[in-house]
Amino acid sequence: MEEKKFDINSLIGFVLIGGILVWMLYLQSPTPEEIEAEKAKQEQLTEENSPAQKDTTTTLDDGISEMTAETTPGDSLAFEKLKTTLGSFAYSGTLSSATDATTTLENDVLLLKISNKGGYITEAMLKEHTTYTGEQVYLIKDGNASLNLQFNSENRTLNTRDLYFEPSVSQSGENTVLTMRLKTSESAFIEYRYELSPGEYMLGFSLRSQGLDGIVNTTQPMYLDWNMKGYRHAKSISYENRYSRLTYEFENGDDHSKLDPTGEDEENEKDVTWMNFRQHFFSSMILTDTPFREVRLTSLDLVEDEEIDTVYTKQYGAKMLLEPSGGGIAYNMDMYYGPTDYQILKKYDRNLDEAMPLGWGIFGMINKYLIIPLFGFLSGMLPAGIAIIVLTILIKLALSPVQYKQYLSQMKMKILKPELDEIRKKYEGNSMKIQQETLKLQNVAGASPLKGCLPALLQIPVFYALFTFFPTAFDLRQKSFLWAEDLSSYDTIAELPFHIPFYGDHVSLFPILASIAIFVYMMMTMGQSMQATQQPGMPNMKFLMYLSPLFMLVFFNNYASGLSLYYFVSNLITIGIMLVIKNFILDEDKIHAKIQANKKKPKKKNRFQRKMAEMMEQAEQQKNAGKRK
Repeated sequence: MEEKKFDINSLIGFVLIGGILVWMLYLQSPTPEEIEAEKAKQEQLTEENSPAQKDTTTTLDDGISEMTAETTPGDSLAFEKLKTTLGSFAYSGTLSSATDATTTLENDVLLLKISNKGGYITEAMLKEHTTYTGEQVYLIKDGNASLNLQFNSENRTLNTRDLYFEPSVSQSGENTVLTMRLKTSESAFIEYRYELSPGEYMLGFSLRSQGLDGIVNTTQPMYLDWNMKGYRHAKSISYENRYSRLTYEFENGDDHSKLDPTGEDEENEKDVTWMNFRQHFFSSMILTDTPFREVRLTSLDLVEDEEIDTVYTKQYGAKMLLEPSGGGIAYNMDMYYGPTDYQILKKYDRNLDEAMPLGWGIFGMINKYLIIPLFGFLSGMLPAGIAIIVLTILIKLALSPVQYKQYLSQMKMKILKPELDEIRKKYEGNSMKIQQETLKLQNVAGASPLKGCLPALLQIPVFYALFTFFPTAFDLRQKSFLWAEDLSSYDTIAELPFHIPFYGDHVSLFPILASIAIFVYMMMTMGQSMQATQQPGMPNMKFLMYLSPLFMLVFFNNYASGLSLYYFVSNLITIGIMLVIKNFILDEDKIHAKIQANKKKPKKKNRFQRKMAEMMEQAEQQKNAGKRK
């Protein structure tokens, strides 16, 4: 938009002249005859000056608002001044709605306010949800969002955010319909149409024009520009900001993408069908039936540090190129202002669940088809904290056969340790022979470190799926358990008088308990496993026993307490299962006897084992031949 600049003297002069004119108008109210004469004069001046008009971007900040303060609707002087500025869009009906009044649309879950100026939503409140401070959740309020249609008309670039629409409310069955029209006449206009259904966060939204041939220049680009700054809603703004991200879908419905959640990012995309300005647990979306052929998407991270009391998380933008249809514009769309809840988003059958960070590939499938339905069922009957514990128990029991295989392999390696030590002593200095004899012993005994690792690898998809599930589980939001006030945020047992980098300014108890449980579990498993398999030349992995609990203690201090609760319970159950397997299921003496019996039986090697043995024998022969030379 072109910016008009004045020096200070000119500005003072205009203010003085304006003041004198207002004073004169106040003292000398014009007669009807004088009004008509002035109207004829203004029309003549407009016709004489119109060829010399320059292309400008028109706003009404100092136009309609001032005139309506000075004049009454229908005043000819005001109308002619407006027409000089806006051309055909200075329809006389504009004066009647040229105020910043708003129209309210609401149902039992959502309240929206739409302003006459710009015709867009200036307030969106979720009735059933509150912030961490107990206030209502607002996705739009106090000018943090705008929706603007930019187009060319009669050698002017106009922006609807600066123009005034006429509102009209009606009913369509149970739905409330608000029509906002920017008119050039009663039959020629640009229209925004909003339709809100009972109990829905999704509202119908359409944009169309009628009778504007020759007024709106459709050969010039037309843009729908949507901008928003996301409000902070959670106790930890850095944690909330980590899951606040702009996501979008392409036309085929199979491809989805997102902008970088950190720093500043921008992408120019084609054929976009929806975009989501996600704010962790809440989403603001625009969906279109006709894909936007070109969209410029922007995201700016506004959070600098957890210590700074920041109001906003991200600043989002989407500038959509509109394509004319039948000499005008016609787009059927929808808007969504509501929770980032999988169950709610899924019911619209528009792939909106892809806007949630549930993990890719198999991880996302485990979440969508196993964990989310199971947790939804449990949380429908039980308190959220108990539902997490029951979910964890069910998952651990389902994976217990895998854990049994893992522990059995570890026990076999422990039993074989004396014989492995003898092999290393017998062939000391000959690493090739040590490896060859070790593999031979493990093969006949039916034990190897690999057999212990494979069961652990099979559990990784489930563990990672749960890691992505808990931070996005809307059902945990503002649900308390024991000392945790909100399972979707960190639990606090002590406030610190200072801030520790990465750790924060508070102490959370669930991460401490989870760290202790992880340490005990790793002592029981990795300790004996490393002792049994440690060979010369291999790196010492013992530090992992201390690294993992430390990582949990530090970095999970600001994570959702529901996730830390899961890890704590999960490791407690794992320790319990291991103790049961060790003391009541597996007998070390029986396993040792079975290994010795297997060693006496001829062991048939598979193709891979035969090939490995041959390669090792050849390497041994080459090494011996080199020594003889």
